[in-house]
Amino acid sequence: MANQPTHRAYLVPESEPDATKKPHWTAVGAVWPHANGGGFNLVLPPGLSVSGRIVCVPITAKDEA
Repeated sequence: MANQPTHRAYLVPESEPDATKKPHWTAVGAVWPHANGGGFNLVLPPGLSVSGRIVCVPITAKDEA
């Protein structure tokens, strides 16, 4: 794996109780490109219970600050 992750992983619930609100994204992990270039490695903390979607987005300079 590369030294630094290239993406952040967020848990996004399938639906909010109040349909007028956007779902709350919770940062849950980090993503690195796979060594063979054909995918990604997703690292989540031990014991994390996941229900919903995991969305991976590129890390930006704003995230680094």
